[in-house]
Amino acid sequence: MMTTTKQNLEVKLNSEVDFQSYQTLAKEAVEDIKSRAGKKGQFLNWIDFLPNNQINNINTLYSLYEKAKNSGLNELAILGIGGSRHTTESIVKIFGVDKNIHFYSSVDPISFERFAKNLNLDKTLFLVVSKSGGTLETTTAYNAARKLMQNYLNKEDVSDRFFAMTDASSEKSALRRLVDKGELSASGFVHDDVGGRFSIFDDATIFTLFFAGFSKEKVLELLKASLNAQKVYLNDDINLNPALKLAAFNVQSKLSGKNKHFVEYFGDAFMGTTLWEKQLKNESLKSRISTDTNVGPGYLHYNAEADLDFENKDSFFTFVYVKTTDKTTNAVLSGVISAYSKMHPVSVIEIEDIDPLSIAQFIELKHFETLYTGNMLRRKLGIMTPENEALQEVLQPNVEIYKKEVKKALAEM
Repeated sequence: MMTTTKQNLEVKLNSEVDFQSYQTLAKEAVEDIKSRAGKKGQFLNWIDFLPNNQINNINTLYSLYEKAKNSGLNELAILGIGGSRHTTESIVKIFGVDKNIHFYSSVDPISFERFAKNLNLDKTLFLVVSKSGGTLETTTAYNAARKLMQNYLNKEDVSDRFFAMTDASSEKSALRRLVDKGELSASGFVHDDVGGRFSIFDDATIFTLFFAGFSKEKVLELLKASLNAQKVYLNDDINLNPALKLAAFNVQSKLSGKNKHFVEYFGDAFMGTTLWEKQLKNESLKSRISTDTNVGPGYLHYNAEADLDFENKDSFFTFVYVKTTDKTTNAVLSGVISAYSKMHPVSVIEIEDIDPLSIAQFIELKHFETLYTGNMLRRKLGIMTPENEALQEVLQPNVEIYKKEVKKALAEM
C-alpha cells in the first residue's frame, strides 16, 4: 500500500499508480491553476484571496455576529441552496456545533411548515444567503419566512430578524437592494469569483461559526491552516502533493473503465460533508465521473450487495474516516476496506482528529483533488481550456437548463 503523509492527513492507495507517468500532467495542471488564480472571471478567488480576506476582516465579521447576539437571538435559520447551504452545513456538522443551526432549501409549503415548527421564533435569526439575490428557492424561502415572522410578531417591520449574505453590488443583487431598503437589518458578502461549492470560508460560514460558539482565535486558526494547506496542494511535485496523488488515482480509475466514484464516509460527523462533496464533484466533473457519497456503516447493509457483486465492473471507492483506537470501529474499517479492495480500486483518507488544523487540510484536499482530477482528465482526453476562459471545473452551465424551464413554467401559470 502506497502512502503519503502531510501533517494531520494520511492518504493511502490500494492499487499501484505510476506517479512518475503522471508527473508531467500534474505539473501542467498545477501551473494552469496557479496562472489563473486571482484573475477576474476565473472563479479561483478561494485560493489565497478568500482566507486572507477573512483574516483581515475577522473583526468586522465578529461585529456582525455580535449584533445578533446583543439582540438575544440564539438560533440561526439559514435560507440558501447549493453552495450557499452545503459549505456551511458541512463544517458546522463536522465540528458538532449545529444544535441551534437550521437549514432550509425547499420550495413547497409542507416542507416550510415542518421547518418552521422546529424553530423557536422568539429566538431565531434568519440568514438569507444568495449571491444574485434572485435564486428562486431562496427567494421563495425568504418570502415565506418574512410572512411567518410578521404574523408571529404581529408587525410589518421584522427586519431585525433577517441578515443577508449577498453580492456587494445592488446592481447585481436583488437581495442587496432589499438590504439597502432596510428590509433586512444587516449583511455580509458573497465574494466575487469564488464559486458556491468552493465558498466554505465565505462570510456565511464564518458568521455561522461565530454564532455556533467559535472564538475569533479558533476561526483564525482554521483560516491560517487553510492557507498553509493550499501551499502544500499547489506543490507541482506529485510525490509531495496528496491532492495530485488522489487525482492521479481518480484519473487512472476512470481511464480503466471505472465511471462511478463512491466516497464512503464513516461517522455521523460527516452527514453534511456528503452533500457538499457530491455537489463539489458532480458540478465540477460533470458526467465524466459520476460521484455519490454515503455515511457508514449504515449504508453497507444495502449498498454492499451491489458494490461487492462480481458483475460490478464500473465503480471505484474512497473511504474517509477519523483516526481512532476503538477496536470495533477499526475492525469494521479494516474489514470493509479489505473486502472492497479485493474487487475495486480503493483510496483512503485518514484524518488525525476533528480540530481546525486537520479539517482545514481536509477541506483544501477536497478542493484541489477535484480541480486536479478534472484538469488532468481533460488533458488526457485532449480537451484544453483557453486562458481567457474559466476552467470547466469551476463552471456549472448545465444547471441553467432546468432553471430556464422552471421560469417558463412559472410564466405560463
